[in-house]
Amino acid sequence: MGLRLKFNLVLIVVFALGLVASGYVSKRILEANAQEEVTRNAELMMGAALAVRGYTSKQVKPQLELQLMRAFLPQSVPAYAATEMFNTLRQQHPEYTYKEATLNPTNPRDRAVEWEADIVQQFRNDSARTEIRGTRDTPTGRALYLAKPLKISDPGCLPCHDTPDTAPKSMVAHYGTANGFGWKLGETVGAQIISVPMSVPLAKADQAFRTFMTSLVGVFLLAFIVLNVVLSLLVIRPIVRMSRAADEVSTGNFDVPEFSVGSRDEIGVLATSFNRLRRSLEKAMKLLE
Repeated sequence: MGLRLKFNLVLIVVFALGLVASGYVSKRILEANAQEEVTRNAELMMGAALAVRGYTSKQVKPQLELQLMRAFLPQSVPAYAATEMFNTLRQQHPEYTYKEATLNPTNPRDRAVEWEADIVQQFRNDSARTEIRGTRDTPTGRALYLAKPLKISDPGCLPCHDTPDTAPKSMVAHYGTANGFGWKLGETVGAQIISVPMSVPLAKADQAFRTFMTSLVGVFLLAFIVLNVVLSLLVIRPIVRMSRAADEVSTGNFDVPEFSVGSRDEIGVLATSFNRLRRSLEKAMKLLE
């Protein structure tokens, strides 16, 4: 096995180990960054929903008190306003979802489906819990969900959700008496759930990973070629020439010219030593003659 082959085998093994380690670390970092981006988007959307709820409750509803005495206006309900705002958003981005999933909702569209009901139940079982995050598969791909509990902390909510008799007649006429009643102060009745798609950030992370790995392979190939050229010029060729000269000298042919020492590195020292050995051997042979 030649010196060049040994050198290349070691270089390939080192590169392979470095490629695997770099690929693993970079993959984890890029996926973590993608996850953080999705989480930030979810938190931003949740903040927007809370802002719409607060604006509706504090500024819109008080302006509609006279109209609410004559007819029920869903637009005055914070949950309805937040949901409608996101429904408008979903016309351009259908992969994003927002729902105020409730076990016993006034509006039937807010009724929690099975996986949403599980989240609500977790909040009901642990009243100190303020947030749940996770991922799930959807028809549009993998999505991250962020959920916060809907807890009845304002006594002002109870007149509409205690009993049909105490609720506004216009609301009862609009939604009926079957749902949305029996809520208690301090009870967790549902959860705000934001779903944000992970496909786009993960696709970007995969693209960045492929670009990084391709660049890394390209850098290795360039380094591999440069190192082989340098090895050939500075090590292999001088040693091959020296080996051939040693073969000639060993058969008594002293007409081989001495090596020109052009460097002070190990190859230069070896060439100087070889020239000294050659001259010594030539003198010894002449003395024997």
